[in-house]
Amino acid sequence: MSSAGPDRTALRDATSRSTATPRMAPVTRGALDTSRAMKLFAIAGSIRSTSSTSALARAASRLAPPGVLVEIYDGLAALPHFSPDLDVEPLPPPVAALRAAIGSSDGLIITTPEYAHGMPGALKNALDWLVSATEPIGLPVLLVSASPGGAAHAHAQFSEVLRTMNLRLVDGGAHVFSRARLDPHGEVADPPLLAALVAGLTQLVALAAAGRA
Repeated sequence: MSSAGPDRTALRDATSRSTATPRMAPVTRGALDTSRAMKLFAIAGSIRSTSSTSALARAASRLAPPGVLVEIYDGLAALPHFSPDLDVEPLPPPVAALRAAIGSSDGLIITTPEYAHGMPGALKNALDWLVSATEPIGLPVLLVSASPGGAAHAHAQFSEVLRTMNLRLVDGGAHVFSRARLDPHGEVADPPLLAALVAGLTQLVALAAAGRA
């Protein structure tokens, strides 16, 4: 996890807004020129409609600094099962769309649960489709893992995969968290977890900014 301290103002604002109606992606903070804005692409590792990792992705969008656009991916369930036989032109449309979205991004955010001490299959399938792609290479990626058991196993596995794919990993930590700890509106209001997101986003944005320079 980044050693940078959390932005306490952003944390306080995000916590106070936890009772607001959830906002759909893409999300912007303040008035900005989206043609020049930094763009982060967030992928939640569970396809469950009420998943806690989707709530984490939404929380990351709320905590993003002004001038940063966060787009939350909603096509995980539409990706076909990976096969090298399909990884040729023309690509399956959902795969082409995913790669294009990543290619236009300055950094990635991945929030993942843990299933049976391992990686969720839908998210690993998405990464399999990106192994041979050039779009993700060198991008910074913030990895935040969360499950009732702490997600340490999945976090270690995904960390290894992302490094092997030549992404610049920002370790957002493995956290004990579940849907039961969301607020009544289904949003993240847990101060330590929000603080970890702020710290990770601070480091991610700095790396992404350096890559744009």
